[in-house]
Amino acid sequence: MKTKNLKKKIRRLEKRLQEGPRKLAKLKQRLQATETAKKLKAARKSAARAAAKSSKPVGAMKTAAAKKPKKKLNLSPERRAQLAAAMKARWAAKRAAEANAKNASGDNQHSAPPGPPQPPLNRPDGV
Repeated sequence: MKTKNLKKKIRRLEKRLQEGPRKLAKLKQRLQATETAKKLKAARKSAARAAAKSSKPVGAMKTAAAKKPKKKLNLSPERRAQLAAAMKARWAAKRAAEANAKNASGDNQHSAPPGPPQPPLNRPDGV
């Protein structure tokens, strides 16, 4: 029972004491028990928080929560081989593109410098 409700009941019973002093005593005892239980619970919580703070650093908790287990794909052996071939082809194409880019940039280093800039064909002044 909540302490607020118990306090209300006690107040009402104190007004009409002639009804039952035993009931009043019982309710007062229950109120005291709930209040002490509440204090004990709060003390336990604060002690647990302090112990958790001292035992584990904050960074370790974040990394453990952020890591998810890797999901295993349910692939047939044929599909796995097909994907492997596609990835190998993609990597080969990427390597070839990088090699072509290096060769093209190397060829331009020894070419003649460009001439003077060409005048625009359509001039804004109309000449």
